[in-house]
Amino acid sequence: MKFQLQHTDSKSNARAGLITTDHGVIETPIFMPVGTCGSVKGVHMHEVKDDVKAQIILGNTYHLYLRPGLEVLEKAGGLHKFNGFDRPMLTDSGGFQVFSLSGIRKLKEEGCEFRSHIDGSKHFFSPERVMDIERTIGADIMMALDECTPGTADYNYAKKSMEMTHRWLDRCINRFNETEPKYGYSQALFPIVQGCTYTDLRKRSAEYIASKNAEGNAIGGLAVGEPTDVMYEMIEVVNEILPKDKPRYLMGVGTPMNLLEGIERGVDMFDCVMPTRNGRNGMLFTKDGIINMKNKKWEFDFSPIEENGASYVDTAYTKAYLRHLFHAQELLALQIASIHNLAFYLWLVGEARQHIIAGDFTSWKAATLKRISTRL
Repeated sequence: MKFQLQHTDSKSNARAGLITTDHGVIETPIFMPVGTCGSVKGVHMHEVKDDVKAQIILGNTYHLYLRPGLEVLEKAGGLHKFNGFDRPMLTDSGGFQVFSLSGIRKLKEEGCEFRSHIDGSKHFFSPERVMDIERTIGADIMMALDECTPGTADYNYAKKSMEMTHRWLDRCINRFNETEPKYGYSQALFPIVQGCTYTDLRKRSAEYIASKNAEGNAIGGLAVGEPTDVMYEMIEVVNEILPKDKPRYLMGVGTPMNLLEGIERGVDMFDCVMPTRNGRNGMLFTKDGIINMKNKKWEFDFSPIEENGASYVDTAYTKAYLRHLFHAQELLALQIASIHNLAFYLWLVGEARQHIIAGDFTSWKAATLKRISTRL
């Protein structure tokens, strides 16, 4: 994997670059749709590519390990062949899913023991095991196993967790270096900065992660209960330390507003389930503000979902029709809204990239934030 930094904004830390993988080139800043179980929920792969215009998507190690399982994925030739997405992919390590299973998992130095949310069966993720699983899934970018602490964790817990994450990282790197990709193309390994909301811990973690000279680096453990302004502060602290010649990935964040604030602070890559999850509940993000598609005010509005929108669905259907689909509980409503929101997210980061290159990102961001935050 290669990263080329093309332009840095003169008034902020916003960057535009190119990530080159064996499955294609990714223009940064970029948003990555989440394909938890090998699919972006409710959206065909051809729509993900052609209408959403996704350049890279995620797969989830925890979920894919449980279903369909490693035997199926290996016999298929990896996740790219299995789901038909021939562009770059990233797999998380399962660390966040394990964090969210707090009632049915046990953490120890060796790794994490957990029970499947599907059938209660017992499983174990060690750093080495996760590397082997991600090799089998076959994503272009693999994440190291970490522990994601809640945003409210106390200092001592956050410190011990961060130190264990660092030890796990060393084991991940060793396993990564002693194994080979399975499907004839290269894979990159990204370590993850932790440290909760404590500045000294974040600095220590960023310094440790930077010292590993990985092909890219991630910032984890944010947007998990801490105030938004604290999240932004932690991003600034970390990005002062992470190398500028490597892509920076902010995990699991977030709203369109979060994306623009993260970009301004030097983040290159984002993912979040929000566009599809909120879309399925009738919330649409647009260039002019946020729409609750179920509201009565749209009942007789026969204008397009969005004028000059980012996807064909914006002009193919009216607000009144989409509202009708939601109230009739038609599955098409969830699909249209998901495509629309994903396309909007990709449009937003694409616009940010253009304005970074043009040199007017800061003024564009201020005007855009005000507009897209409006409730319509």
